[in-house]
Amino acid sequence: MADIPIPDQKILARRPDIVAGLALLVRPDALIISEEERRAYETDGLTARRCAPLAVVLPSTTEEVSAVLRFCNEEGVKVVARGAGTSLSGGAIPQEDAIVVGLSKMNAVLSVNYANRTARVQSGITNLAISQAVGPEGFFYAPDPSSQLACSIGGNIAMNSGGAHCLKYGVTTNNLLGVTIVLVDGTVLEIGGEYLDANGYDLLGLICGSEGQLGVVTEATVRILRTAEAARPALLGFDSAEAAGAAVAAIISGGIIPVALEYMDRSAIEIAEGYAKAGYPLDVEAMLIVEVEGVVEEVDGTLDRIIEIASAHRPRSIRVSRSAAESAAIWKGRKAAFGATGRISDYICMDGVIPTGQLPFVLRRTSEIVASHGLRVANVFHAGDGNLHPLILFDINKPGEMEKAERAGEELLKLCIEVGGCLTGEHGVGIEKRDLMPFQFNRADLDQQMRARAAFDPQWLLNPAKVFPLDGRATSVVVSNHAAR
Repeated sequence: MADIPIPDQKILARRPDIVAGLALLVRPDALIISEEERRAYETDGLTARRCAPLAVVLPSTTEEVSAVLRFCNEEGVKVVARGAGTSLSGGAIPQEDAIVVGLSKMNAVLSVNYANRTARVQSGITNLAISQAVGPEGFFYAPDPSSQLACSIGGNIAMNSGGAHCLKYGVTTNNLLGVTIVLVDGTVLEIGGEYLDANGYDLLGLICGSEGQLGVVTEATVRILRTAEAARPALLGFDSAEAAGAAVAAIISGGIIPVALEYMDRSAIEIAEGYAKAGYPLDVEAMLIVEVEGVVEEVDGTLDRIIEIASAHRPRSIRVSRSAAESAAIWKGRKAAFGATGRISDYICMDGVIPTGQLPFVLRRTSEIVASHGLRVANVFHAGDGNLHPLILFDINKPGEMEKAERAGEELLKLCIEVGGCLTGEHGVGIEKRDLMPFQFNRADLDQQMRARAAFDPQWLLNPAKVFPLDGRATSVVVSNHAAR
């Protein structure tokens, strides 16, 4: 896993002046400068790496964000935007010479247009809060990461997050219509809006998934959807990971698109059941959670067809939810899997994507790779679209175990690329996968991506040292070429 770069000593020496300048732009309670308070922002969901920032600013408006970015750009100070700090790839980990712009105070629903099925929100609002705001009118916001109770919509946009229901409804980019974004020089842009497609370049598509390197998103217009009349999950237990993986491939190739199709192996089942008491089968090696929705008749018919297809792969157990309480328990177990794992072990949560037809092979190799490092793995992921989330378990108190887990994770990500997949589905590259980028992209690919980034931020001040490998030429060549033009 990549390290945090050495800080710029000139910037550190100017810290008192930089803090004094920031104090003129925001209220006193919106500026965090003490060492103890800054420690709260030193890491995110990737706790293996941490670094306290130079200072933390907590703006309340787009205008304040603009003023802070303009000041930092003029002073040559790096800026890391932070939502809820749930990134699992180190996307919100700062550097010692960087300012953190925390957006947690910008958490309001600004407007809802039910006729157009859109909502305009500030980027610090939690993912789940959007659905809660529109739920009384029979609507919801579709992307639903496991961390949706805590993660912010701004972070979702940065990483193009998905969730269990992305198989049917897509990830963030499929549900994002517009943003208010502040560029590095303080310029405020409105991109997209309450309509499906904007004229000109697809800047919205460029921004979504850019990991905070092109600007700071302060507001977003998102698509809201009508809640289905009925929805029902089913549990399918199998005697092997290969059988479960083959059933996934058969369901998808059969032309059926469930609203969700999740996979859990024996370790993940036991861990989640111990916490959630969801009634998961404990005598199987792998389990699928399949959910369908629509009118009642459609739900029943689709579930019957899915069970018919899966039966060819000899499931040991089949259970269809018969009540809202049972459905809630099933999803509580799945959503709590990561947190429940954290109760019993340290772990690294990986994130890669593979073709669904490769699931049986990759699941077998995953177990072999992790076991070769003397560790255990719990697999829980979005099987329908091939987005893997193996949890590599280790003991931080045993010297060398974290490094073993990191090496196993690198091998798993390389495996994803080898079978025709990619490095990330929804967690982003961040620090975690930065040095693996050359395994997926050649030098020409990386240079072109970096030119696009430098067009927005010539000095590379926004969320630096993320995504692109620091190989001695990455930023310097692109920045110098851009400046020469």
